Amino acid sequence: MNGNDGLRACFAGVARWLDGTSHDALGVKRREAELLFRRIGITFAVYGEGGDPERLIPFDLIPRVLGQGEWQRLARGLEQRVRALNLFLKDVYGKRDIIRAGKIPESLILGNETYRPIMEGFVPPGGVYTHVSGIDVVRTAPDEFFVLEDNCRTPSGVSYMLENREAMMRLFPELFATHRIAPVGHYPEELLETLKSVAPERCPGTPRVVLLTPGAYNSAYYEHCFLADEMGVECVEGADLFVRDDIVFMRTTNGPQRVDVIYRRIDDEYLDPEAFLPDSMLGVPGLMRAYRAGNVALANAPGAGIADDKAIYPYVPEMVRFYLSEEPLLSNVPTYLCERDADRAYVLEHLDELVVKLTHGSGGYGMLVGPHSTHAQREEFAARIKAKPAEYIAQPTLALSTVPTLVEAGIAPRHVDLRPFILTGGKGVRIIPGGLTRVALREGSLVVNSSQGGGTKDTWVLEDDAVPASGQSQSQSQSGGGFQSQSQAQSQLHEGGPQAQSQSQRQGG
Repeated sequence: MNGNDGLRACFAGVARWLDGTSHDALGVKRREAELLFRRIGITFAVYGEGGDPERLIPFDLIPRVLGQGEWQRLARGLEQRVRALNLFLKDVYGKRDIIRAGKIPESLILGNETYRPIMEGFVPPGGVYTHVSGIDVVRTAPDEFFVLEDNCRTPSGVSYMLENREAMMRLFPELFATHRIAPVGHYPEELLETLKSVAPERCPGTPRVVLLTPGAYNSAYYEHCFLADEMGVECVEGADLFVRDDIVFMRTTNGPQRVDVIYRRIDDEYLDPEAFLPDSMLGVPGLMRAYRAGNVALANAPGAGIADDKAIYPYVPEMVRFYLSEEPLLSNVPTYLCERDADRAYVLEHLDELVVKLTHGSGGYGMLVGPHSTHAQREEFAARIKAKPAEYIAQPTLALSTVPTLVEAGIAPRHVDLRPFILTGGKGVRIIPGGLTRVALREGSLVVNSSQGGGTKDTWVLEDDAVPASGQSQSQSQSGGGFQSQSQAQSQLHEGGPQAQSQSQRQGG
């Protein structure tokens, strides 16, 4: 909120709002938000603690704000990165030019547990592998963003982004009236269009899309139901689908109906017991046969995880250069691969300075934050690294940006990251303006994951870089369903009132 020269222009309206709002009034609104989220059912299960289905993800009322100029720079880098990741996936399951060129070690790919040999020689419909990408970004300076990790398998969190915006519009309509904020409410429509755009060529008529969920015990089940409902498609489990003659059908009260596109929120291993884990009760037997026969599209493609594996992450800038002949617009965090002798030796000597992560880990589990760790914890991780060095990477701790956050004592700085969501389909790349801001609610903490006690914020991208005038009534602008293609960055805008941003007043999943 405060840059080197004082208050940043894009935060001027929020600063005036905070100056004119008492802590008690914000506390009342926070309790209203909690009641709203509980009534709607926005919950997140934490398996490591027994899986509490009633746990709410903490929501902070003070939005994170990005100016249009800084967002455009960030969005161009995100599009470039996702294009390179898709080309990488097509290459490693095809000709493997990047391996032959010596840019990435062959063993790092073919020996990786996320690599799926069944995808070799097969190109998904439209040539797209990661249709929905969530790229985690951290900010360390006014004009300096780093990519923390890529999520190319089944990235979650978009429902919280949408519900955060809905809650803010309900709670603070007067704040929205003084800002031109890029809308996000059309994301489900754009997601559906993206999925339809990659339907297989043999699709008869209008593509039928379904969302495949592991079921009610999955931590993101609320999101699965929410997105299916918003898209107007069926949310199905594995038992609701079957394969006949290499065609996928859905069981309905009107008899079997052909399915053309599956937005799957099930991990690869459980997707098809014929192709992966034989004892999986979550998937659909024969699904991969139907997929390879060209009768159904899967989003994201099986095997896409090789592109977001943390051991592959250090090579993404080289992918950009190799496939696009461009210099990366977004930087990686410097990364040490513990399987390398020199890197491992450095990591073991500097555990108190580094963040250590599992190469296949997620959700903040299996991680050591060196500066906040105990001697016993560092000793434990040193033993783990020595025993299985290939399973760990390490990165320096970054001076992550902070955003004003409402805490018990008042308003205080808390560290944040940002997960923008990028859609890739037959019509190119589309990026929602903003994304999901995750906030580390504990003072000094750098861990923003919901499973580790983190919360979320609404993320605003202002549609111009002008400072909102005090008391000026400006309506939000609707821009092409709330998306910006970087090849069409200057989209035409037309205005509509704050209530026009969302397609409906969401009452549940």
